[in-house]
Amino acid sequence: MWWRISRSEFVSQKGEGNRRAMKEIVKSGEIPGIIAYRNCEPIGWCSVAPRERFHSLNRSPVLKRIDKTQVWSIVCFFIAKEYRNKGITINIIKAAIDYVRRKGGKVIEAYPTDPRGRCLAPVSSFMGLPSVYKQAGFVECARPSESKVIMRYQVK
Repeated sequence: MWWRISRSEFVSQKGEGNRRAMKEIVKSGEIPGIIAYRNCEPIGWCSVAPRERFHSLNRSPVLKRIDKTQVWSIVCFFIAKEYRNKGITINIIKAAIDYVRRKGGKVIEAYPTDPRGRCLAPVSSFMGLPSVYKQAGFVECARPSESKVIMRYQVK
């Protein structure tokens, strides 16, 4: 919910309120993202939707639109601790690409954090890393800050 609502809404709904809000999105029929499973257990998550769905992203001074292209955005990952650094993220990105293709999207945008030679804490890498997106075929389009990169994938 972090990118879908204002920061004040996120804080005021903290915990159960945000869980309820996500359940309402799912109940509405909107698919808010991709879930990775292993042996029928969820092990990872990727939030992907048209950029317009992410209200805080659209208000971000750092991650503002770079042009008028209609894009789908990948804004968040969660990988269960025991599955991190095992290639799950690249597989979820590929699944997100397939999903966007099926929905008719033409461009996918992502906003990874450049570690700049450091090891990032999981909380700092929830939007992914540029190297993983490059593996999936994304290209850098803008660098609005030292650590944030805007990357795009042209859906074929």
